[in-house]
Amino acid sequence: MNKNKPTSFDIAHRAGVSQSTVSRALRNSPQVKQETIELVHRIAKELNYKVDKAASSLRSQNSATLALLLFEDPTSDDSLINPFFHAMLGSITRACASHGQDLLISFQQLSDDWHADYEDSHKADGLILLGYGDAIDYEPKLKQLAAQGTRFVRWGPQTGSDLGLVIGCDNHQGGYDATAHLLSLGHRRIAFIGTASNHYPEFFQRYQGYVQAQVQHGVAIDPTLQQDAITNEEAGFQATLDLLDRVSGLDAIFAASDLIAIGAIQALKSRGLKVPNDVAVVGFDDIQIARYSSPPLTTVRQDTGLAGKVLVETLLSLIKGDEVAAPTIPTQLIIRRSCHTPDDGQ
Repeated sequence: MNKNKPTSFDIAHRAGVSQSTVSRALRNSPQVKQETIELVHRIAKELNYKVDKAASSLRSQNSATLALLLFEDPTSDDSLINPFFHAMLGSITRACASHGQDLLISFQQLSDDWHADYEDSHKADGLILLGYGDAIDYEPKLKQLAAQGTRFVRWGPQTGSDLGLVIGCDNHQGGYDATAHLLSLGHRRIAFIGTASNHYPEFFQRYQGYVQAQVQHGVAIDPTLQQDAITNEEAGFQATLDLLDRVSGLDAIFAASDLIAIGAIQALKSRGLKVPNDVAVVGFDDIQIARYSSPPLTTVRQDTGLAGKVLVETLLSLIKGDEVAAPTIPTQLIIRRSCHTPDDGQ
């Protein structure tokens, strides 16, 4: 690819307008003033700018193709893909097929300039984003996509101030249900393992549900029972050891993801503690391995089948120009053997 080829950003800079305005002006959109359209076309001619076919197909909405961008996560294997997204990938593929859409899948590093060159490099009508890591680092990339006028949806937490359309589960309710279940079993020293801050808003919403359940049950919040961890087994293992080293009387753990929970179970076993008789454990996601862990993991299920379908259908509605809402997908508490009362005979 010729790095010196003029782009729509060059035109935007010369014209003193945004790139999205340039895109509309090149289409002679009635949303752009006539003098701006004439200015953009004149500069494009001076720069010998040629409309990229990929970008043209994106704007004309005629490729019948959607693009899925997966972002790498720290994992215990070489895949660098959160197992939760493996399941969602299948449902997205099926949903695309049912709507007669092809699906392009691209694996990205967050440090790449995918946000800047997407329209010049992908022959697709719209974009689905899965995974993001630190939300604060991710935000500038989303702003760039929005500025370019790219049609995109993403899976993530709904915070009320999101860029683009966000489809996500009810993280707060899921956190509440998990904690309320532990409280109903008589647990009172319940730890939360997962980074609870705006950097990881999904985990933060689950933590807020955890807090609300305890407050409503008259349990005082002990901040020492919260331990940061990202979503992999190693982080869950180390966070649990750190927690055991600095707090006493721990009788339950609510982990912000199943991977953290699986690591937590192994850490408890390494200290000679039995799950659930000594410490009960609840996870979040219901990835496939959760039912086969030892013991099988009680968890909050996110419906990946429905999530994939909703992501695809919402993006297609957005592409057609329909008025689009971002639904919240309900969660479901799945009770297994990592969480029960010591005398229930299991």
